[in-house]
Amino acid sequence: MVNCLIVGHGAREHVIGETLVRGGANLFAFMSFKNAGLEDLSKNIKIHSETDFQEILNFSRKNKIDFAVIGPEAPLVVGIVDALEKGGIPCVGPKIEAAQLEGSKVFMRSLLEKYKIPSNLKNKMFDSMEGVESYLKDVGQENIVVKPEGLTGGKGVKVFGDHLFSKEDILEYCKELLDNKNRFLLEERCEGEEFTLQAFVDGKDVIGSPLVQDHKRAYEDDKGPNTGGMGSYSIEDHLMPFITQNDVNEALADMKKSVAAVKAETGTEYKGFLYGQFMKTADGLKLIEFNSRWGDPEAMNVLPLLKGNFVEICWAIINGNLSKNFEFEKKATVCKYLAPEGYPVNPKRDELITIDKKKLEKIGANHYYASVYREGNNIYTTSSRAIGILGIANSLEEAEKIAEKGVGCVEGKLFHRKDVGTREILQKRIDHMKTLLK
Repeated sequence: MVNCLIVGHGAREHVIGETLVRGGANLFAFMSFKNAGLEDLSKNIKIHSETDFQEILNFSRKNKIDFAVIGPEAPLVVGIVDALEKGGIPCVGPKIEAAQLEGSKVFMRSLLEKYKIPSNLKNKMFDSMEGVESYLKDVGQENIVVKPEGLTGGKGVKVFGDHLFSKEDILEYCKELLDNKNRFLLEERCEGEEFTLQAFVDGKDVIGSPLVQDHKRAYEDDKGPNTGGMGSYSIEDHLMPFITQNDVNEALADMKKSVAAVKAETGTEYKGFLYGQFMKTADGLKLIEFNSRWGDPEAMNVLPLLKGNFVEICWAIINGNLSKNFEFEKKATVCKYLAPEGYPVNPKRDELITIDKKKLEKIGANHYYASVYREGNNIYTTSSRAIGILGIANSLEEAEKIAEKGVGCVEGKLFHRKDVGTREILQKRIDHMKTLLK
């Protein structure tokens, strides 16, 4: 049996842990606060800061860990893989220089520019207000997205027309970022439909997984503030009705070129998981962002469909000999996130949640704990998303029904987007794309 360590505490880590156990691993978990699902799956856990590398190393040695899988971005961009590998623990996840694909949007954009990656966006970096107004005048304020350089938990990017409504709004936000010692990018605002392509990377080879589409807005019909993601879906053919196999091939090619560019630029191979957020526009594919790990919720749509041994895939990533000897079930998935009432603005904390696990099992829905905590046998909310409920079936309609029924097995002061994965919202996206591609 292989002893695997998972670092992280969310629903993404819960599904990674579940997939490792399914591959025959003994699981150990190191998390900044206790995830009830990981606790149940693991032989041993430790609750401590996920960026205290010495403690993680001590825990790994004590439990004779064979390799570690790093779930969240925060430890990756400050060098957890470098620290653990130096201490003799192989890792699935990029080293600090390679992780800057997510950690520094400035690094990512300039790399894509230098190596002429086709899906790169027009952009300009600023570390002062000098030149901002003239840039806005040149490109038009209505064509602008403001992005802080560093990690923002999915909530720092502001788009004209969605979060910013005038030149004054843009300038004010830019000043706010500079006051917080943040460089920023002004990027071109694209119109189209986004999709997520997540891949396994061994330093050279990039092997993709089924496409997923996330729903960032808090409320139904894509209204309200941005969140970490309120739910996501994937379709049984692993594509989207508005995304062709050619689009996927193009996106994968750009991911491969980016991985090669990281090696050429830094001398470090990118190993681990790579998440490409692309948008299909009238001008072709545009890369919105890279993440140096699985998405949350998107990991929940993909890993349960894996037909292949995840432990073996992790070893192949570590050893640099990944091959496409695994596939994914041809099934559709719908993940619906339950969040505390008031999320993301003023979430209700410390509220009791009850889960009817027997009923969930009977319905055939999976559940993944996110930001909740357990005291005794009770589960309580924190200030973030609480539980992901996943439906898997032969069609999107069936998967959505299972997920929605599954949501009904959870009680508490929670809300969710009923429209995630429905035919109506999918049709809205199909129609939007048709309009753009006329």
